[in-house]
Amino acid sequence: MRYPCIVYEQAANDVKYADNRVYLLTHRYTLTFISQDPDSDIPDKIASLPMCAMERCFSSDNLYHYVFNIYF
Repeated sequence: MRYPCIVYEQAANDVKYADNRVYLLTHRYTLTFISQDPDSDIPDKIASLPMCAMERCFSSDNLYHYVFNIYF
């Protein structure tokens, strides 16, 4: 991979039930932004997207990872 990069995957859906049936189904994706720059402004731009929530951030092997949940 070349950095910075974005890796995403489909995660468990958010399901709401009513009368023992699915009332609302929202698809969720886990998006990870990976960068060598700890001061990148891209995580702030991702966090400002509608229906997006930051889950966690961590560093590994001198790379900075920012993990978000995005709902569609």
